[in-house]
Amino acid sequence: MAPRTRRALFSLTVFLATCAVAGSFINQRVAAQSATDESTLRDSLHNFTNVYSLVEQNYADKMTPDKADKAIYDGAIPGMLHVLDPHSNFYDPKAYAQMREDQHGRYYGVGMTIQPQPDSAAKNGMKIVVLYPFEGTPSYKAGIRPGDVILAVDGKSTDGMDSAAVASMLKGPRNTHVLVTMKREGAPKPLEFDLVRDEVSRPSVDLAFLIKPGIGYMHVTNFMETTSREVGDALDKFGNINGLVIDLRGNPGGLLNEAVNMSDKFLQKGQIVVSQRGRAFPDQVYRAAHGSDTKYPIVVLVNRNTASAAEIVSGALQDHDRALIVGETTFGKGLVQTVFQTSDNTGLALTTYHYYTPSGRLIQRNYSNVSLYDYYYVRDPSIKPKDKSNLEVKLTDSGRTVYGGGGITPDEAIDNPKTNRFQDSLVQHYAFFNFSKHYLAVHGSVSKDFVADDGVLQEFKAFLKSQDPPIEYTDQDIAGVQDWLKTNIKSDLFTSQFGQLEGLKVRAEWDPQIAKAITYIPEAQSLQEHLKLALAQRNTAANR
Repeated sequence: MAPRTRRALFSLTVFLATCAVAGSFINQRVAAQSATDESTLRDSLHNFTNVYSLVEQNYADKMTPDKADKAIYDGAIPGMLHVLDPHSNFYDPKAYAQMREDQHGRYYGVGMTIQPQPDSAAKNGMKIVVLYPFEGTPSYKAGIRPGDVILAVDGKSTDGMDSAAVASMLKGPRNTHVLVTMKREGAPKPLEFDLVRDEVSRPSVDLAFLIKPGIGYMHVTNFMETTSREVGDALDKFGNINGLVIDLRGNPGGLLNEAVNMSDKFLQKGQIVVSQRGRAFPDQVYRAAHGSDTKYPIVVLVNRNTASAAEIVSGALQDHDRALIVGETTFGKGLVQTVFQTSDNTGLALTTYHYYTPSGRLIQRNYSNVSLYDYYYVRDPSIKPKDKSNLEVKLTDSGRTVYGGGGITPDEAIDNPKTNRFQDSLVQHYAFFNFSKHYLAVHGSVSKDFVADDGVLQEFKAFLKSQDPPIEYTDQDIAGVQDWLKTNIKSDLFTSQFGQLEGLKVRAEWDPQIAKAITYIPEAQSLQEHLKLALAQRNTAANR
């Protein structure tokens, strides 16, 4: 057995042992397991090593070290965990380091988002393209634009590389130099940028502005170590407002304590934010530690990809009648993972608790006898707001009925707009992204008062026909989604000219779901009034 294979097998043995005793470490239950349990564990490990040995000796292809690692890290361990539940997970060294980076929300590099795009001339048929530089980073300050193609890093060609390999070369210690060679449409020769790596912060509140006079809007992408501070900064920037829309669409969750701290900014001191209950560990209840005296109405916009910590915030504000929840029923991820570091800088995210909202609703939806694909991509029709017959019923502080056991059901449904074949084709062909490069190469720049008028639309149509192969469309295709076309054209041009935030702002100002959410501000205001009335009636009844 090769040394690297033995190390991987050792890692699996340590991992299995960690699974067996993790709970006892956390609860300081250090008493020895029963002889029967120890014997069962030894037998299981012995059976596994026997099976693995047979595979290594007799498999049709040679078990190279890389294949051995893959069999264990990508096969045996994840397979075991997925039998338990959909969210227990194992992180190999690379994935574990990425997870820690995501939680911190910062790293050292040059600050750009890149992705592969088709290129028939490249070795692997793909080129590495800059989607956008992060504002304030070395890439942004140097003038790198969306659409620039990365040809080389420190003289090493990127031809045949994937985006992960290129990103790895761009990262490095702070204050070190990296030379990036770019191809830009309209430039006669490649451009070279000598960048000095620096700390790159990725905000979780990527957009916060007054979307209407007196109405604040913020989009929270995930929950990491800086989220609650960023939310506080956005509220301070708004000043005195008459209403707030919190957009949690597509937010996959993150750190529990940041969800609690964000909720604290809208709830009263001492109110429950979330509770977690598990088999092996004591129940825990998280409350608003400081509380807030904010009175303005709040609308929270969610969708089917709003999950975990984002569902905690949504459920807490809904149960305490502090916000009206609108959109789609959320994902329903209410399993709590505790991350254990195992050997070789690997990590085990093991489910240890379930989340419950303040009213006692279980956030997690059912995953019994469901494949991983169906769990993540196919939803049970019974959890749609139109049919609540199969959901558990609870009451908010004012006595309103809310539903649990399948994510957070919105108070008001807002459907996700459906795209048609033509729209999907434009997105798949990066039509707006590539047109912005072409437009700026021809026109030089755009100003803040730019309007995507009919003349610009004619240029866009000509651009579609000039592609190889041409992107097909009819006049009816264009007429049916004209506002959408103009918004996407302007958004990508603003991203290239003024930065990602300006591009996002263009989309938010047009977004029909956000526009609909704003119309529910008066209904959110009525929640406050109903709550006051309900509490007054209870106090009167108690004093009789």
